[in-house]
Amino acid sequence: MFTTMDDQDFDQLLRSYKQAVDAWVGTIRAEESLATEDHSMVQMEKWDDAGFKLHDAELTAKKARDAYKNALRKKNYGF
Repeated sequence: MFTTMDDQDFDQLLRSYKQAVDAWVGTIRAEESLATEDHSMVQMEKWDDAGFKLHDAELTAKKARDAYKNALRKKNYGF
């Protein structure tokens, strides 16, 4: 074994990743729901705002994934 992290630490990293992915999926659905037949500027701005939130949620999920994967690499491969 290459690292001293215990399983609880890995479990927490995994939970954080799954929560971030769930939030990302929620923002995908929220953005998709705003793509309506209301072609007004107000609706378009709401849709754009949802797109920004989607982007932020994606970055958060990817950071959580990377943290989990890096911890696993360190444990299993020593780097």
